[in-house]
Amino acid sequence: MLDLAVLRPILRAAWGADTCDPHDVRHWRPDNPARGQCGVTALVVQDLLGGELILGEVFVRDDKVGHHYWNRLPDGQQVDLTADQFRPEEVVVGGRVQQRPPDAPRRCREQYEILRQRVRCLLAAGPWPDAAPPDVTPL
Repeated sequence: MLDLAVLRPILRAAWGADTCDPHDVRHWRPDNPARGQCGVTALVVQDLLGGELILGEVFVRDDKVGHHYWNRLPDGQQVDLTADQFRPEEVVVGGRVQQRPPDAPRRCREQYEILRQRVRCLLAAGPWPDAAPPDVTPL
């Protein structure tokens, strides 16, 4: 089974400006690689680990400035691998289950496909302590 300790650095290595949500790309920087990666990351995590997509809203004071996605794994654990993207004044509120599109997402489809392929390649490349990649659902 794929472990989050393995997946977390793989995702960080796979993120780039080209996998960032177009809404956030002007704020994406190598020193904040999680910026704008939440939607595509949550989809890839769901591809690999299952569970549900959770959608919240991002506020600065009383102004809604965006949305934020994370995952609830099949065991109920909530996992947000892009939470560190937010500045102190940005607050995520709410969190409701969001149905996944029946195929690839319409919005950010290209970014999702790029991230998905990079993660697939990094998982295949290893190296793994036991000389075999973790057992994962194919992407």
